[in-house]
Formats: sequence, C-alpha cells, structure tokens
Amino acid sequence: MAGTTTLNLSGAGRPVLAAGAWLKSTVCAVRDGVARVSATVGDLDTPEACAGFDRACDDMRAWLRGPPAAIACDLHPDFYSSRAAARLANDFGVPLIEVQHHHAHIGSLCAEHGIAGPVIGLALDGVGLGTDKMPWGGELLRVDGARFERLGHFRRIALPGGDRAAREPWRVAASVLHALDRSAEITRRYADEAGAATLVTMMDRKLNCPETSSAGRVFDAAAGLLGISRRMAFEAEAAIALEKAAAQHVEAHGWPAPAEWRIAADGQLDLLPALGELTDVTDAGLGAAVFHATLVAALADWVTRAAERSGIGVVACGGGCFLNRLLSVGLRGRLEAAGLRMFEAAKVSPGDAGIALGQAWIAQSALEN
Repeated sequence: MAGTTTLNLSGAGRPVLAAGAWLKSTVCAVRDGVARVSATVGDLDTPEACAGFDRACDDMRAWLRGPPAAIACDLHPDFYSSRAAARLANDFGVPLIEVQHHHAHIGSLCAEHGIAGPVIGLALDGVGLGTDKMPWGGELLRVDGARFERLGHFRRIALPGGDRAAREPWRVAASVLHALDRSAEITRRYADEAGAATLVTMMDRKLNCPETSSAGRVFDAAAGLLGISRRMAFEAEAAIALEKAAAQHVEAHGWPAPAEWRIAADGQLDLLPALGELTDVTDAGLGAAVFHATLVAALADWVTRAAERSGIGVVACGGGCFLNRLLSVGLRGRLEAAGLRMFEAAKVSPGDAGIALGQAWIAQSALEN
C-alpha cells in the first residue's frame, strides 16, 4: 500500500484495527507482531478525506486477512472515524475500544520503541477530548499499557468565542490578560479589533468561553501577546512563527534566562506568570526565546518531579508540539541531565497522524488483560 508505514512490535498480540482521530487522519492495523499505518488522508472535514479514510479502512481490513479481535477509535463520539469504527465493530461483532486522545499519543511512542513497562507520558498538542469531557492538550500522564493516570495538566485557559479562539491568537492572549486581572489592557492592546470590548464582557460573564488545558493554545497566547500572530491561515501557524523567531534569537544571542512558572500541589503547571512577563518585552524575538526557555525549564521541572515521585525513569513525549525542535532538543538535554530516558517519535508522526498506532497498541494491551 503506497505511503504505508510498517513497524515491528515487541509482541504479537491479537489482530486489531484502529481508526485514528480527526486531524491528519490515518488508519492502523496490527497482526502477527506487525503494525501498518496508512498514509495520511487529511482532516476528516471534507467528503474527499472521508472517502480516503474509507479506502484506507478497506485496505487495512484486506491486509488483516480476517476479522479483527477489536476496533479502536478516539474517545470523541462525533468524529467521522469514531462513527465508522462503531459501525465496523457492530458489523464484526467485536468490542469497540475507545481510547483517550493523549493516552494514544503516548501509546504510539510505546509501540514504536517497544516500551513494555510504565512510562511518564508528556502529551502536548492543540486539543483532544478528555475523560472528563473537557478539551485537554497539556497533559502529564502515567501510562502502563491500556491504563493511564492523569498526573497533571496545564492550567486551563478560557477560549472566548470557542473554536474561533483556536484560529485567532489575539483572543487567547486577551484571555491570559483577563486571567491576570489585566482586562483593562485588552481594549488598549487590541484597539483595532472590533470585538475586543465584547470579548471582555464575554469573559466577565463566562459566556461562550470554554476552558482548555491545551499546550497549543499557550503557544498561541505567547504569539498573540508578542504581536507575532493575530490570526492564523493554517493550523499551528502561530506556533511555527513563534519557534522561528525564537530560533533566530537563540542562534544570534544564545538562550535567555527563563521567566517564572508555578507547579500547584494538584499537579497543574501554571505558565500565566511567564506569559504576563511577555507583555513587557519589546523585542518579539527575545520574547519568543524567553517563552521557549521557560517552557523547556518548566516542563523539565514538572516531569522530573513526577518521575521522582513514581520511580519511573522513562519519559515518552508526544503530540504535535513536539514537531518544535527547540522544545524537543532543549527538553531532552534537561531530562537526560536529570538521568531520565526520553523517547520521541521517529518513524511515525508525533502529531495526530500517529494516533491510530497508539490506539492499536492500547487496544491490544486491553485485549490481553
């Protein structure tokens, strides 16, 4: 099959089919200790992508040479892939195993690297439905096969306007200012945005302001506060621009000192203090570098504490944010200096294109227990 990625797994397990998520959709089938991940068919928001998903499912079913023992899908019930998985499970008369999005990100790494024991999982991305029905995205997990425990998460940020905020970083930046009790600055800083005053009212009254622990939205907030991005033409545009600005500064001047962060007793990582400091930075490149330096230091602190408490020395880092090389290289240096082993994606994307592999690995583990 053209574009298919094949991986040898550490154990045989029972045959499964996994339907992936919604963005950058792939399908994965596993049999006889071999996993096959389809080429990405795109985001499942067009008829063409959905048709490509169906063809990928047909190809993987043919490769299995028989019915799977289970079908796996994302926890979100409204994805085209989840509905298709439910139909297939019903047709085959096999269990439908719903896998939490960030658990699957870490499962993908465990599958690729043959990790059998428990790991500390650091999953950073834009969004995935959590077990509490809230949008997650900055997650610290303990993963052991089909089981996971949420050890901590990023402090939640309100998204004024809901999904619109995920496309307009200035809205997330405004949310950060509101959380810092600096709402008066919003209409001054974003005076040319017609909806700035309305946004303040929405947040005051908590109207259409869902909260998320998303790491991706924290990148957006930094880009919005530094004036690097107001609106995005494509997914992760703000984060990409932020990394580029930071990389140029680091190459020319080295790493700056990190700003402040906090880790609460319940495991929440709070980056609001650092984001607040960015408002006083006039050099966007310096601000972007400070943001990255803070994120690397804060994540290393967060992960190291969890590793010490749990006695687990293996850290699996997944999610689309790990396409950011400044983040991944910087974090690896700190974790290895702390005596921890860090694993990242190599053959399969760290983003949502790797979700299907993680689902399949977790489904196999669930069938064994």
